[in-house]
Amino acid sequence: MKREIERSVNYGCICVLIVLGVLGGCRIEQGDRLYQLSTIGALLVGVYDGKETFGELSRKGDFGLGTFNAIDGEMICLDGTFYQIKTDGIATPVAEDQKAPFALLKFFSADITAQVELPTDYAALQAFLDQQIPTDNIPYAIRVDGTFSSVKARSVPAQEKPYPPLADVVAQQTEFEFQDVTGTLVGFRMPSYMGGVNVSGYHFHFITEDRTAGGHVLECALSSATVSIDTCHDLDIEFPGDQVFYNADLDTEDAGNSEKIVEMEYLL
Repeated sequence: MKREIERSVNYGCICVLIVLGVLGGCRIEQGDRLYQLSTIGALLVGVYDGKETFGELSRKGDFGLGTFNAIDGEMICLDGTFYQIKTDGIATPVAEDQKAPFALLKFFSADITAQVELPTDYAALQAFLDQQIPTDNIPYAIRVDGTFSSVKARSVPAQEKPYPPLADVVAQQTEFEFQDVTGTLVGFRMPSYMGGVNVSGYHFHFITEDRTAGGHVLECALSSATVSIDTCHDLDIEFPGDQVFYNADLDTEDAGNSEKIVEMEYLL
């Protein structure tokens, strides 16, 4: 009887260790993984409807950016809450049943932190970030919490079918500026080889500290900030499973030229 009890206890301990090991592995795997819905190339050529709801996307990350069906404004996800920023610059919480055609999300956990202590413009911030990262060849999720002397941002209006290409949508953008504001930049840095899958370089959305306003960042000037960088070694891409995406011409120059994407600030 004693031996049977000992065997049972040992077996139970082994099972617990296996379960803890599996769960621990899941946490590590989840924490290192970047999730992407669709591609930037698909957006460039007008694939603006998706089937993924924000209720579903909430299981893919607590930090990120993207847009909404029909390109109805900018999306920002911070601390697990999704916000929609339309052309009035006002940030409103997103309903779970709203849908996205494009999103980039991660469960954020900083690997690198640094302080920006001198006044810094947008170009200087990116140069500072380049000095913090260990390699150009992997993606990074980047959070910048700080005081901004100014932020120039934009949003775009919802479109009607047949959808125009993204270049035409961005031509309708509304720009707005924030002065002497505290808030957060939510963004990513992607490698240059990503091409039409995503865009190389930095992409940031901004939201105020009180979570009431923001937009896609065009320019900014920082007074001081804390920079948090999360490295990404795994990338999951979910492609839309519909005929619109299947039939889209993603081999065109507009869909695959990341330098053109950067130059024309197509990003959402």
